[in-house]
Amino acid sequence: MENQTPREIVAELDRYIVGQADAKRAVAIAMRNRWRRMRVDPSLRDEIAPKNIIMIGPTGVGKTEIARRLARMTDAPFVKVEASKFTEVGYVGRDVDTMVRDLVDVAVNIVREEETARSRGKAEARAEERLLDALYPATAQREPRPEGDARRTFSAGPGGEVIAEDGESTREKLRKLLREGRLDDRNVEIEVSDRSFPMLELISSSGVEEMNLKDMFSQLAPFAGKQKRRSVKVSEARELLAQEEAQKLLDQEAIRKAAIERAENTGIIFIDEIDKIAGRERSAGPEVSREGVQRDILPIIEGSTVNTKHGSVRTDHVLFVAAGAFHVAKPSDLIPELQGRFPIRVELKALSRADLLRILKEPKNALTRQYAALLAVEGIEVIWEDSALEAIADMAALVNERMENIGARRLHTIMERLLEDLSFDAPDVSPRTVRIDEAYVRKQLEQVVTDVDLSRYIL
Repeated sequence: MENQTPREIVAELDRYIVGQADAKRAVAIAMRNRWRRMRVDPSLRDEIAPKNIIMIGPTGVGKTEIARRLARMTDAPFVKVEASKFTEVGYVGRDVDTMVRDLVDVAVNIVREEETARSRGKAEARAEERLLDALYPATAQREPRPEGDARRTFSAGPGGEVIAEDGESTREKLRKLLREGRLDDRNVEIEVSDRSFPMLELISSSGVEEMNLKDMFSQLAPFAGKQKRRSVKVSEARELLAQEEAQKLLDQEAIRKAAIERAENTGIIFIDEIDKIAGRERSAGPEVSREGVQRDILPIIEGSTVNTKHGSVRTDHVLFVAAGAFHVAKPSDLIPELQGRFPIRVELKALSRADLLRILKEPKNALTRQYAALLAVEGIEVIWEDSALEAIADMAALVNERMENIGARRLHTIMERLLEDLSFDAPDVSPRTVRIDEAYVRKQLEQVVTDVDLSRYIL
């Protein structure tokens, strides 16, 4: 975050998300404030609470994508939960803690990947030595060779040639062949750790958690250091041994501590469909009251300590981003205590026909680029004409207007329908260049779009 100003954060979000300037500014400021907080005097740092955000807008306008892209930009642990799931039958109050436990699991994975990448070079060097030991056992290297002794070490080269040299030079020659990839297709027998331990679900005061039997019995001799022999190709053996050596180099306790710290200070929890728990009425039947769910979520957002399998985690400085369409309910229908924990409210606008056209053209991950890349795998070059993109935007806007407005998600259904025949026939298509213009779009979609009943089922 040090090199990412709010303006630069917005610019990066603009590469993937069209419009919604107010929401982008709000999240950019919130993220920059987190970076600023970490540089405030420690005596005041804990007093600065995160400025949680609530996004209000219809589906398919970019609410989830803004939060997800933000987390990727900052390498922050990120989880998305549906608030409505906590109203299901069988719900118990402590189940809301699962969002925090999931966040810590994500943080642990991020830190572990970073540490693995950092120690990759050392792990590969160790793996190479183990692989050479398998290809040319150490006992053969240590066997005494009196001067003039006719006995020598023989091994087959990658082309079938015979290598006959003293132990040390043989090992070094194998090392060279190994690094050049000339031994990759040879089979070798190696010993690797047996990780086939079953998973159990444990129900505790913290809720339901999965635990590996290896974690439970790691101190017991029958489970410690269990190895199994595998016969694999050298190329696969190199990767397996490198992964195993990388795991040995990791300090699991340090990873847990770093992950908890990262989750507490940079974690982002995205609570979607928060409008589904707005309201204070209690309906008849087994459904959990929506106000009750709000009161269960409130302590976590206010700041509390949650016990996880990695340790205790404080949620005081986790950033919470909530979102909802609020078609029926209003943010003011949330209980006052919960409203007060979301000081920043931004409204996202419904997408217009012009916005849909920009979504097809501008984002780095635009659907047109995605489909072109998929078909390029089959050797087909797809050329999109501007007239085709305008026709697609027109149809998406029309269907959204006639039926439920699902925003940019309508483009997915229309594009899939548009390219259905081409995708099916791709291996046999000739010529290999396909130009998609307005006429092609009209031919493929006009009947579906004009027939309201048909479009209701297909689009």
